[in-house]
Amino acid sequence: MREKNEITSTVVAKINNIEIVVVENGDKKVPVKPICEALGIAFEPQFTRLKNDPILKSVVTLSVTTGADGKQYEMVTIPFKYVFGWLFQIDSRNVKEEAREAVIRYQLECYDALYDHFVKQEKFLRERQFAIDEQIEIVDQLRSEFKDAERNMFEARGELNRRRAITFEQWATDRSQMSLFTLKQMEG
Repeated sequence: MREKNEITSTVVAKINNIEIVVVENGDKKVPVKPICEALGIAFEPQFTRLKNDPILKSVVTLSVTTGADGKQYEMVTIPFKYVFGWLFQIDSRNVKEEAREAVIRYQLECYDALYDHFVKQEKFLRERQFAIDEQIEIVDQLRSEFKDAERNMFEARGELNRRRAITFEQWATDRSQMSLFTLKQMEG
């Protein structure tokens, strides 16, 4: 089990052969400078942008982390969950030529993710409502058919009970009357 003050680093990406790490000391933080170096952008302007950003300025901190040379350094970090938004804001025209395509591809993925997040739910709701409306029609049709079947069942049950209630005498009387009726029709 890790102690609370133990610092661990996990490589989460490689940009231009530079490892991007998440430093954990209770929180997951990412050093900003190695990312700037990997992208070929100046650290100082990015640090200024982070300090001036209305959201990111409240999460920028100094954290002890291990540098590429294996030594411990105090570095500017931001929480891992904010790295994606910060990278989305970087102007791809200002990064190294060899990193530009990757940055643009990443930013396109961000646009797709934002679109999916905000629009797919609407699409889901539309499709679900369509499916619900379809099923309501089926239920209404079945309910109508059930009412007809219920009425038919009630009538059939009544006829069944009437037939069960016929006595031999009634049957004999009905048959003799029918015979007479049938004979009269034939004579006429």
